Amino acid sequence: MPEMQQRGEPAERTGKRKRRHHPRSLFGEILDWMLAPMLVLWPLSIGITYLVAQAIAAKPYDAALQHTLLQLAAQVQTQGVHEAVKSALWQQTLRQPPAGGLLGYQVRSRTGALLAGEPGMPAPASLPPARATAHLTVIWRDGEIDAHGARLAGAWVWPPAQAGASPTGPVLVQVAQSMEARTRLARDIVQGVILPQFVVVPIFILLVWFGLGQGIAPLNELQARIRRRRADDLSPIEEQEAPEEIAPLVDSINSLFARLQQSLQTQKRFVADAAHQIKTPLAGLRMQAELAQRETDPDELRASLRQIGRSVERTTRLVNQLLALTRAENQGGAARAVFETIDLRQPAAEAMQELAMLALDKKLELEFDSPPQPLPVRGNALLLQELIKNLLHNAITYTPPGGSVALRLRSATAGDLRAAPSVLLQVDDSGPGIPEAERALVFEPFYRILDNGSEGSGLGLAIVREIARQHEAEITLSDLSRGASRLGFRVQVQFARIGPAALG
Repeated sequence: MPEMQQRGEPAERTGKRKRRHHPRSLFGEILDWMLAPMLVLWPLSIGITYLVAQAIAAKPYDAALQHTLLQLAAQVQTQGVHEAVKSALWQQTLRQPPAGGLLGYQVRSRTGALLAGEPGMPAPASLPPARATAHLTVIWRDGEIDAHGARLAGAWVWPPAQAGASPTGPVLVQVAQSMEARTRLARDIVQGVILPQFVVVPIFILLVWFGLGQGIAPLNELQARIRRRRADDLSPIEEQEAPEEIAPLVDSINSLFARLQQSLQTQKRFVADAAHQIKTPLAGLRMQAELAQRETDPDELRASLRQIGRSVERTTRLVNQLLALTRAENQGGAARAVFETIDLRQPAAEAMQELAMLALDKKLELEFDSPPQPLPVRGNALLLQELIKNLLHNAITYTPPGGSVALRLRSATAGDLRAAPSVLLQVDDSGPGIPEAERALVFEPFYRILDNGSEGSGLGLAIVREIARQHEAEITLSDLSRGASRLGFRVQVQFARIGPAALG
């Protein structure tokens, strides 16, 4: 039964996606790039070899044809046309079969009249020289004689004047040779060069195949070593055993293993701590439930139920904070990919509204100070609201009844912080604060300050640190004081400000 496609997706697109995700072979890629140019250039090399062979084959035949022409022209120049034609050399040329494909000779007058020889030879287009020269100039041409390709060589000659007759002027002496012998010799040269290649090229391909297989053998060995590893073996790969070319890849894999190992250790520690933190309130709930079952006094029973309700509330918040921290850590790059420009005043106002009742129940003075103009930052609104809620919840939890908690937003100029313009989020409270020695530890999950008189999970600032890290924000802890008097504690988060036009 054919595999079902996704609803509304064309079959053509599905096929393209499958082809696009088909794994590529490094061996095949290298082999293609090595052999494809050779197979493309091979026909070109055959053509070039044929042209070179023709040039090589033409030289001896042209030399023999020129030698014959010069001999005949010398006799015409010394004896005259009629006497030269009667000589033994000319008669031998006429009687014997043409050597080397010689088709014949011809003698024409200056006006083109045939004086001797074969009538089918075409005359050259060049005009005779105005006067006789010491050296004969050979005129080379390619043409056809009786539908056969021919190579023609000619020269203008001044025959001697006959006794009692006026000079006749220059005559054209031509000899012609068939192109068949030249072509046959060029073909023999090409065959002598190309035929061995039909044996050499397959051997070369096999050697390349074998050599390439030996070259990538270390890759196969590295792959086999990685496959033989246990699932929990994240030890680094020995770079000395890998080829130099893939050393950066091995280094990247080792770096990935180190990050995975660190992440797994962090998760294991987190799970162990979370299990311990959840087990304690659950055990308390069970004990309180058992005590409530034994109570017969309605007032005591209601008190036990109220205690159970408070324990359930604390446990619920602990679980929610665990989920929030896990979600913030796991989103990481995915959260940054969907960052948008937001006005920081909006998530701050929503967080204040959500925790206002908690502050009122504790009889705390809650203040929200924000400028009228927008405070644009790049980020995720839900994560930023979670950050502000945890800061406010910590401040409300650790501030004694009758105290105050303030959330302040303001824009800082470059001159104020010696940096680019930024947005400051400050949570001030009148609580006991955090000792200097423990300020670097409170951001660790489940770390709690002893003897502070308040209950908490130790996850709030860990969540704040993770969300601030994803937003590239800086957290600062400081005391609030006036002169020598301490007034409270401040947690400040500094965000990079962007242009107000980005809010649209």
